[in-house]
Amino acid sequence: MILLLDLCYEKDSLSQYEFVYPIADTLTRSGFSSEIRHFTELNEIEWERYDRIILCGTALKDNDYAERMELFSWILNSKKPILGICAGMQVISAVFGGKILPQPSIGLENISIIRDSNLLGRQREIEGYHLHNFGVTLPEGFLLLAGRLDRVEAFRHPQRLIYGIVFHPEVRNRWIIEQFARLPPLLDPSSA
Repeated sequence: MILLLDLCYEKDSLSQYEFVYPIADTLTRSGFSSEIRHFTELNEIEWERYDRIILCGTALKDNDYAERMELFSWILNSKKPILGICAGMQVISAVFGGKILPQPSIGLENISIIRDSNLLGRQREIEGYHLHNFGVTLPEGFLLLAGRLDRVEAFRHPQRLIYGIVFHPEVRNRWIIEQFARLPPLLDPSSA
């Protein structure tokens, strides 16, 4: 079971139709089960029920999650594979000491995958859909998978299965969500 953590401003908001349900649909079509929970329910979540966690994106002006970063300190000690999408990437970066910074982008853009990984595959160019007002700095020790240091598109933790991507794979690259769901729970960190 995969936990989809809804980072939208309130539980059951209309934004779920754009940022959460398409991820759930992709997982269902690929044979994976998922459950949606709002980030304000973190204390009530039975973590052992989930094999992995996806932190979903939010609408452009929806930044409530960034004002409540203390709710996400559990990420530092989690052993579960985690994928942060857009706002989720911002949460992961901030929790590990990176910064959330203004970096608006809307629309399809070319993305340079600069490092082979089990999540994004081999080095190449792909097209991805961006819908964000903020980007991130690369947290210390994290590996840049796509983009540049001044425009991080994707990263991963050096030892754990923690990934962040700033673009929205639920729009254009659903294979990334499927790939994350298929990753073995424990990988050799050098091959992740």
